[in-house]
Amino acid sequence: MLARTRKRPIEKMDAARFLGPPDKIMEVRRFAVSLGLSDLEDTIDYRDAFPEFSGKEPQIAVKAYRMREGLTQEELAKLAEIPRRHISDMENGRRPIGKENARKLAKVLNVDYRMFL
Repeated sequence: MLARTRKRPIEKMDAARFLGPPDKIMEVRRFAVSLGLSDLEDTIDYRDAFPEFSGKEPQIAVKAYRMREGLTQEELAKLAEIPRRHISDMENGRRPIGKENARKLAKVLNVDYRMFL
């Protein structure tokens, strides 16, 4: 029997926001660009880039947060006390997540349960 594998993220990214006078914010932006960082104002909303995922946010969120935490479906199922096949069905849109499962998933994945509704 083949063991389940987990894909490792290629690189981790983070975002930062600043509050201050406009001239200082521009100075921070220029410095960030000189370090090779990109400005989020140059990005577009994911709904515009991937219209085929519109309406599928909850099921995509389950997989995205699971992968962010570095968990397999099996590991998530054990931690959340939800059958693995249900996790798979939720990720593929074949099963609604529901409030009870959303709360279980949110606790394990360290997010607000409303992300899955």
